[in-house]
Amino acid sequence: MRKVHYDITRVSSAVCAEILNKYHYLKDISKGFKSGYNYGLMIDELCVGVCIFTGFPVPELSTGMLGLSRDDQDGLFELSRLCLLPNIQGEDNHNMASWFVARAIRQLRKDITVRVILSYADADFHSGTVYRACNFKYYGLSASKKDFWIGDDSSGYVKHVRGPMKGLSGEWRPRSRKHRFVMVFDKTLNVKWEEKDYE
Repeated sequence: MRKVHYDITRVSSAVCAEILNKYHYLKDISKGFKSGYNYGLMIDELCVGVCIFTGFPVPELSTGMLGLSRDDQDGLFELSRLCLLPNIQGEDNHNMASWFVARAIRQLRKDITVRVILSYADADFHSGTVYRACNFKYYGLSASKKDFWIGDDSSGYVKHVRGPMKGLSGEWRPRSRKHRFVMVFDKTLNVKWEEKDYE
């Protein structure tokens, strides 16, 4: 039996969208998928997984998390999407996700200056074991928040993203909390969040 050889390479947003739409636990990923530094886990010419790094989702995050100004965003990345085909992360390859993430980070650091990588694990779906296995530090759960959903029982609901809410019909719903994982490469930076024991 031929031993499988994996490569890590940059891939297009179209390649990522195809895998995410089929296999990622978040539905309708194409509507909110943000491309960035996209790395594919390759077997020959076949992409069997993607790891995507993007800038921080909002610039204010650098202030609360690191004490930086909102204009200081260089080198700050979120590992925003990770997805492998189901048959890749199996009994024979139970460490494949962490192996892939570690090598994608290594390649990202070759491609661009990286000061910090942040990753969230949605507590409704998983606990982020793969990030802990890659030596990210754990900073507990994000704060409890609510989102406003526009609509009613007859027409359905859509989450309000931005803009005024005055006069809109809808309801407030609890937002799922997220486990927070951080890897710091710039030793002049200190994470302001309280580090927690990972259980």
